[in-house]
Amino acid sequence: MLNPKECVLYSGGAAGAEAWFGRMAEKHGLQEVNFSFEGRQTERARGLRVLTNEELALKDVSLSYVSKLMSRQYTSAPIFRKVLQSICWQVSSSHEVFVVGEILPDDTVKGGTGWGAEFSKICNKRLLVFDQNRNSWFHWDNAWTKQDNVVVSERFFTGTGTRFINENGQKAVAELFARSFTR
Repeated sequence: MLNPKECVLYSGGAAGAEAWFGRMAEKHGLQEVNFSFEGRQTERARGLRVLTNEELALKDVSLSYVSKLMSRQYTSAPIFRKVLQSICWQVSSSHEVFVVGEILPDDTVKGGTGWGAEFSKICNKRLLVFDQNRNSWFHWDNAWTKQDNVVVSERFFTGTGTRFINENGQKAVAELFARSFTR
């Protein structure tokens, strides 16, 4: 088990899964860094790190590349670009990534959350997704494999996911923290 005082959760502080990861981090005594940008509404203020436009530009991504990679069309709205850039900050700051959402048949994760999962694959980070529809954790290693008793194994990790976290998603994250951290 990891010492929670030595661990940092990187997230975005948004409503849903990110806020729930943050609440669990606070409950278990972990540090929390929530990447955001000016004008973005966050549910978590603890550990808030507002990125400058210059910092966001360091993680700029081609929307056409992201759309092609994920087989879907994304908006070119400036706010959406900033969300993708802030997700890149979350993932690149950590050593492993935990996502709550839904794995689609093409092996991507549904919604904007999917970019966090895909960027994790690109960065060769340990990636685990709790699929709320299947009520199970899955690990990515060139294919999704169901995994039981998932634990946080790195001191620096990302917790992100859907705005629509449900009861089983909340339970899965709560159990992840309970299994992973001493008190």
